[in-house]
Amino acid sequence: MDKIPYGSDFLNAAPLLDNNVDVYLPKKAPAGSKTEQLSRIIEALDESKNQLLERFRASSKSAAEMTVGITVNDPTRPIPNDLILPPLLNSLLSLGLEKKQITLFIATGTHKDLKTEELKELLGENNLSDYRTHVHDCRNSENLSYLGLSQIGTPIYVNTQFFRCDLKIVTGHIEPHHFMGYSGGVKSAAIGLASVETIEQNHRLIKDPKAVMGLYEENPMRQDIEEIGEGIGIDFALNVVLNDEKQVINAFFGEPKNVMKNGIKVSREICNVNLRDKYDIVFASPGGYPKDINLYQSQKAITHACNFLKPGGVVVLCAECREGFGSEKFESFYAGKTSPAEIISQFESNTFEVGPHKAYQMALQQRNFKIMILSSLLADEAKKAFLEPVKSVIEALEMARKHVQGDPAIAFLPFATHIIAG
Repeated sequence: MDKIPYGSDFLNAAPLLDNNVDVYLPKKAPAGSKTEQLSRIIEALDESKNQLLERFRASSKSAAEMTVGITVNDPTRPIPNDLILPPLLNSLLSLGLEKKQITLFIATGTHKDLKTEELKELLGENNLSDYRTHVHDCRNSENLSYLGLSQIGTPIYVNTQFFRCDLKIVTGHIEPHHFMGYSGGVKSAAIGLASVETIEQNHRLIKDPKAVMGLYEENPMRQDIEEIGEGIGIDFALNVVLNDEKQVINAFFGEPKNVMKNGIKVSREICNVNLRDKYDIVFASPGGYPKDINLYQSQKAITHACNFLKPGGVVVLCAECREGFGSEKFESFYAGKTSPAEIISQFESNTFEVGPHKAYQMALQQRNFKIMILSSLLADEAKKAFLEPVKSVIEALEMARKHVQGDPAIAFLPFATHIIAG
């Protein structure tokens, strides 16, 4: 790999690779043509078509009376909706449903609202015009239904229109998540279509030692999400596993927990790598757009990179961050703070809020490691987050070497969020 994914393009990795550098890549997982990728999704749907039919037969309503809600992740996730949505929608239409009975719910969570042009790009113009669409607003109490408390006390509020649908389907992809264990399954509804109160209460578990990347069944945050999904009554999940080129290598459709079980197995086969040793310096890219769309999303790559580092080591995050911080609350939490220690102290003494939790995560990492950033952020913006800005790969190498002793061991993670150190 002689390039560093950066936004919709690449940076030249030659100045880095001219050194003695260990490169860690996800295991090769060829996906083939778009036709082959599409066939995997169609096959997954066909294999579970009987389950879908049984669900229709079990309903007290006829196909002509049923309403269907489908979650669609927002643009911060690299989901190939152009491959996922057509066969799913065709499967539903083949059962006698009409387009007017199906609504596509954009699972924004606490992320920003979407403009019409962004919706067109996300869904495709035909889907946008042919199907009802609903962009979720986690703060709109008039369109949130309360379903009670989870076992750990999370108040479950979910999008009312989605909850009232007779058939609820979630879509997405399964890959390691830096504190949720794994993405995918019911998460796109349990978080993506939840209230800010639900999300914040769930995310308070970020301090739990088992709320870590790659841990699923023992991860309390992830299991809380599973319980929320059951409360919502999600019927099916259509999830894909992607390779480092954002191509579909496998697809799963069916009961959400079974989809997660099967998808995680494939994801682990691709993402888990044998760590040769700990490193002094790690260059890491989230994998380009949309994973590096902003600092809020790019921070995930730092979590992965730190697992490769010796104490006191250096991360060089290569992330475009075309949308800046990506969260007003995330950025504003730095106001008046003079050190990562202050971030940690204030976050732990304050009421939990989504947004500041990203600052807290970075501060925990900055307590043990030096973090530099090569991005489109202004130098003052980077410094506000206690990140050391660099302008090039060469400058990053020079600056990083000053923070470590002797001849440093260097690693390069071109797709950091797609890698778990074993």
